[in-house]
Amino acid sequence: MTDTLSLGPGPRILFLAASAATVRAQVAGSQFTLAQAGALRDDVSTDEITPVRILSHYDDSLGRFPYTGFTVDGERPIAAGAVRAAGFQVTVGGRRYGKGSSREHSPAAEKLAGIRLVIAESFERIYRQNADNIGLFTSTDFGLVERLQRGEAIPVDELVAGRDALAAAVVKSGGLLRFGQQHLRQVRPAAGPGADGPLTLFEKIVRRHLLRTPVTPEAPRVGEGCFVRADWRFIHEYYTGMAAHMLHAALGRPLALEQPEAIVAFEDHTSYVEESPAHRGSPLLPNMHAMCEAHRRFVADHGLRSHRTLTEDQARADAGGNVAGISHAMMAEHYALPGQLVAGTDSHTPHSGALGCVAFGVGTTDMANAFVTGAVRLTMPGVLRVELEGVLPVGVAAKDVALHLLQLPGIRAGGGVGKVFEFGGPALRALSTDERATLTNMTAELGGLTGIVEPDAETVRFLQERRGVRFVLEQWMTSDAGAAYDEVIRVDCGSLSPMVARPGDPGNGQPVDALAQPVRVDIAYGGSCTAGKREDFDAYHAVLAWGLAHGLKVPPRVQLFLQYGTTAVRDYCVARGYDRTFAAAGARILQPSCGACANCGPGSSTDAGQVTVSAINRNFPGRSGPGQVWLASPATVMASALAGELTSFARLQRSRG
Repeated sequence: MTDTLSLGPGPRILFLAASAATVRAQVAGSQFTLAQAGALRDDVSTDEITPVRILSHYDDSLGRFPYTGFTVDGERPIAAGAVRAAGFQVTVGGRRYGKGSSREHSPAAEKLAGIRLVIAESFERIYRQNADNIGLFTSTDFGLVERLQRGEAIPVDELVAGRDALAAAVVKSGGLLRFGQQHLRQVRPAAGPGADGPLTLFEKIVRRHLLRTPVTPEAPRVGEGCFVRADWRFIHEYYTGMAAHMLHAALGRPLALEQPEAIVAFEDHTSYVEESPAHRGSPLLPNMHAMCEAHRRFVADHGLRSHRTLTEDQARADAGGNVAGISHAMMAEHYALPGQLVAGTDSHTPHSGALGCVAFGVGTTDMANAFVTGAVRLTMPGVLRVELEGVLPVGVAAKDVALHLLQLPGIRAGGGVGKVFEFGGPALRALSTDERATLTNMTAELGGLTGIVEPDAETVRFLQERRGVRFVLEQWMTSDAGAAYDEVIRVDCGSLSPMVARPGDPGNGQPVDALAQPVRVDIAYGGSCTAGKREDFDAYHAVLAWGLAHGLKVPPRVQLFLQYGTTAVRDYCVARGYDRTFAAAGARILQPSCGACANCGPGSSTDAGQVTVSAINRNFPGRSGPGQVWLASPATVMASALAGELTSFARLQRSRG
């Protein structure tokens, strides 16, 4: 890599402005200064940089699509091919750039379109690490804009100034795969857990998995980069083809994978691709099939443990032998254990943190590198303690707690970005493992690296009853008294009530009963990793069964979808007769898949005027179709489906006397 970033005189800079007219003018050829561009869009998500419909591309063709989902003033002003055609070399955005999915397709699409540098007020952790890994420069220095417009060459050392040493080294090496081949071929375990003062559970687990390398510190401190060994690495079909493509390009064939027995491959996004509004009838549909075939070839070539997609036809013929579901939910049901470390190519990998393990999402290059070296890159984070005090009122669920946390000003401003969220307190201890998993899962929306819960008797019960595993907790599996936290967030759980989050961002939370005007509902969706667990379906059933007992069904104008998270959840519901209640209430029941949550199945909106109430975890523009998505807990989603408008279950019950 060269020592400077030189873009020549008058480089094209794309300001992702908070004005559609300003963005359109730039695409048409106008050039602006930072001041002329005006306010910049905050919270630009990876769903907007690369919408799900184009994720089947994993080669140079991705360069046609950056920002095709970018939404401002209700418009999408950047068409396919526009960035490359206009010759943009720099993108400038606002706060928390790259929120949402861990998809490395986003920085890859930017780079392949000709973007050399992304400048933003702040970045989400996974996005920036993915950019580092492929050699795309990022900076929070807005002073660079004027210097670049003057034609000044920027030293690479200046671009990486303030970054941790490992991030700087990866960027200067031209990306992680080159770096890994230079420095990570002979990694070995570090000395051991150590005992130099009180530690959090997260820190203890990391120390037990730390790898010694020539380029990382022996005992990394907060902000320093390191590499760790993962007990489990997992990938799903949206990422496998891209990982294989880059590995073969860099290392040729055949590949030698490190500990392939510890790799799990999932198909969890494409069960309903033929019905997905984002893909049905699209010229991209053949790409989706090719993407799945690339995944299966890699699995077969390396003999990897695999869970295949489950179609409706397969489900009807299934006699209980097909074990399938959403990858991170499956990891908690079948693989992860307290004290382990899990890395997966999905931002919701922290789901398994409910069991007392360290689980975090990584991008495609991170996973590709980990496949061949066994080393997973980690920047040591600070730890936040979330103390859930008091007792949750009846009808208030973990999803409501998550939506409450998301609307806190400090969290909305990015105070949780890259941090560990350690959940504790009496209200937490009263929660089941399924409910704890809702909290750790939605650490992704909080901006954190991961969420974790200290394992206890409830964890042991879950492992025994759900998995037949007799697990004995070890004395070290807890945070020490006196362990240091960046901050302690205290939540008076007794004061909480059922929440919703307004369309556009999961942080737009408010109590549902405080809505100033009625909000009609066209679609209600219950499912996803966050809300496709057993106890979520207990809640769906309880509300719908109550409705049927009181003469209520879902109104004909409302579409209700219920989608299991895993086959184990499906079988549980069938055994208890829930499926009959769901059908009687008017629901369409869907087999396990990510589905509408990722805009790849029934339940997504098809029209901008539609309003959805959903139990999923994020509602960024375009995430689940062109309509408006309100987030809510499972009980609130079902109550709203029965009422035909947003409401809590308690309010619905009161309305029936």
